Amino acid sequence: MAPTKEGSPPPRRAPTPPSGASSDPAAARIAVIAWEADTLGPALQRSPERAERFVTTSSTEIGRLYSPADLPGWDWRDKLGLPGQFPHTRSIHATGYRGRLWTMRQFAGFGSPADTNARFHYLLAQGQTGLSTAFDLPTLYGRDSDHPLALGEVGVCGVAIDTQADMDTLFAGLPLGEVTTSMTINAPAAVVWAMYLNTCKAAQVPLTAAGGTIQNDILKEFIAQKEWLFPPARHMQLIADTIEYGTRHVPRWNTISISGYHIREAGSTALQELAFTLADGMAYVDAGIARGLPVDEFAPRLSFFFNAHNDLFEEIAKYRAARRIWAHLMRDRYGAKDPRSLLLRFHSQTAGCSLTVQQPEVNIVRVAVQALAAVLGGTQSLHTNSMDEAWALPTEKAVRIALRTQQVLAHESGVANTIDPLGGAYFVEWLTDQMEEGALRYFDRIAALGGVVPAIEKGFFQREIHESAVRYQREIDTKERTIVGVNDYVTAEEEGINYLRISPQVETDKVAALRAFRRGRDGPAVAAQLDLLRRHADAVQPPNLMPTFMSATAAGVTMGEICSLLEELWGGWDEPLIY
Repeated sequence: MAPTKEGSPPPRRAPTPPSGASSDPAAARIAVIAWEADTLGPALQRSPERAERFVTTSSTEIGRLYSPADLPGWDWRDKLGLPGQFPHTRSIHATGYRGRLWTMRQFAGFGSPADTNARFHYLLAQGQTGLSTAFDLPTLYGRDSDHPLALGEVGVCGVAIDTQADMDTLFAGLPLGEVTTSMTINAPAAVVWAMYLNTCKAAQVPLTAAGGTIQNDILKEFIAQKEWLFPPARHMQLIADTIEYGTRHVPRWNTISISGYHIREAGSTALQELAFTLADGMAYVDAGIARGLPVDEFAPRLSFFFNAHNDLFEEIAKYRAARRIWAHLMRDRYGAKDPRSLLLRFHSQTAGCSLTVQQPEVNIVRVAVQALAAVLGGTQSLHTNSMDEAWALPTEKAVRIALRTQQVLAHESGVANTIDPLGGAYFVEWLTDQMEEGALRYFDRIAALGGVVPAIEKGFFQREIHESAVRYQREIDTKERTIVGVNDYVTAEEEGINYLRISPQVETDKVAALRAFRRGRDGPAVAAQLDLLRRHADAVQPPNLMPTFMSATAAGVTMGEICSLLEELWGGWDEPLIY
């Protein structure tokens, strides 16, 4: 102890913590009090902290220090467990990434099917290990490329798919029996999947060998992304059709990817993303059970899709809490007996909404941090955004850098060498518990509204996300939150960037090809398939429509024609106004 001036009292000392402070909450609290008096207090006098409050991206307030005192009653066997064992907080696989790395699946889709097919071949040659398909706006809305509403949008933000021939071209020459394929499509997902299955058959890939994921999550469309065609009940009917058909005929396929990504992109907090996604998941499980499927027949093929945002620890805690909550839900609420039903398998994508037009190269750094969060959180599959995606679809150079970011994490960083390296960290475990408790509170609120669909109809999710988005933007506008290159660390002159431009000729050629396709197809066969679809879709007890979609698209019926007929029969849906 430093000497004191003569006559001055010795400095106050906090009580010496007893042994065992590292694991006992009460002893840890005494140790923290001692540290605050002996070490922190003098340090704050010399150099105050740089802010009064420290918060996560979602504005959760974070304390300066975490210790066992913040985890009273916390039992590692109950909350943490071991990798590959219930409750799967640490990992759904016993070996983590030591046995197998995550699938590196870069999102790709632009222009014509031939353009995107070339990008798929390029990415596989660069070391990508799975395919991920982006569709253009008309396709996402179930419109053919010559529909009046498609004008100016064909091939711009994804690939344009109208016909079975388009799907065959999109995947020509690719090893569909060896790589898995993800397709980000929702409202017309059943129709697009029918086309893909026809493509597999034509390529002599048995449906039992076809592996991949169709996003097919309409509830998050109603909640956040706003791309739907029919009333919620009709969309849920189609989703049940795909779950049933996949369970019976395409056993390696994930027939739904329950997606929090778009909920987060719409402005939700990490907690809202977690809670709303898992609530949607329960609604889909209920739909499968209502169809007559035992839960253990289809639950192992459910998958999830989460956002990887900027706050490293908040994102890690979100993923860990998601695994734990889902394991408890499947075991305790649904009575699942198959251990695979308890596993929350998820794909993650870095946060598109975090990318900035200003200083776009800084986006490479953001993406690296976000990807690290996904990997430390135990993702099974990862897409890293390209630095130029705030401007347009990525160039080959930009997408290569994004892929190399994953490869550096996998092979150079060391984070894949041990399982759940942050497990047991006081802050991470506290934040994981906070995520879990907050999600359970949201489940109670949703249940009180009657479930997910009634809550959508009442505008609950939309209002919650709106309030979160407004709060976040206000914090940026008032500089309570720093966004590098946007409201601080700005440069006087912004440098331009070379980005991908889709030529208007793509749309001209696509519309011409579609019209030629219609002229050349078998008219009577098309009419017969449309009549069959009408009868099946309009039946009091409609059959599973997947075989009908497959036969219709194989005969030359376009996706837009199928969706238009269903809209005619089933009607549309308008969401409630929110004030």
